[in-house]
Amino acid sequence: MTKLRWRLSNGGFRNESAPYTFLASKTVVAVGVALVVGLYMWMKGEPLLNASGFVLIGAGVGFMLPNAWLNMAIGKRQGQIRQALPDCLDLMVISVESGLGLDAAMQRVSDEMDRVHPTLASEFQLVTREAQMGIPRSEALANCSRRTGVEEVQSLVAIINQAERFGSSVARALRNQSAALRVKRRQAAEEKAQKTAVKLMAPLIMFIFPAIMVVIGGPAMLKMYDVLMSGRF
Repeated sequence: MTKLRWRLSNGGFRNESAPYTFLASKTVVAVGVALVVGLYMWMKGEPLLNASGFVLIGAGVGFMLPNAWLNMAIGKRQGQIRQALPDCLDLMVISVESGLGLDAAMQRVSDEMDRVHPTLASEFQLVTREAQMGIPRSEALANCSRRTGVEEVQSLVAIINQAERFGSSVARALRNQSAALRVKRRQAAEEKAQKTAVKLMAPLIMFIFPAIMVVIGGPAMLKMYDVLMSGRF
């Protein structure tokens, strides 16, 4: 249950009843898919043995569908956090260099970035609330890294804890981390751009090349057909 709760937190579901709702949804979807498959097999008049096998397969697929949906939700949320992290770090650097403490800087970032990057802003707001409740900052940051499940956030938490432990400049560490994240984001964008040509090969071969062949070779084929039908070689 603890592992499931953290995975649901990675997807943005932090309610106390979220694990029980998720498990109930798995059961409901499995039963629903099994009933639909069973009704379809009964309408087709399939034998009982074959119908039972398909019903079991449908129940298994339905039981796994909420897991696939949760993985998609986690991937979408983590992508939003990775996209927002460099901008939020830049604002945090400005706030820290202007004289604010780290907790106040996080609160300022959560207030300013709430409309632009609400996912990461809510996480920073939770960190400040936990710190105000008396939880140590390192523990609050560790909870944030576990809730997000993003590698960049984990490295940010480690850098902040290391800077505070050794007394180095937090603003400089945040600035370096922001620059590294921007380079990493640019490299990821360049990688996606390089993969575009390979991904376009399938639609080109399936849809565009046949049309081009028809346009180019169609008149020649018609001409050859006329020549063959007329008997003139």
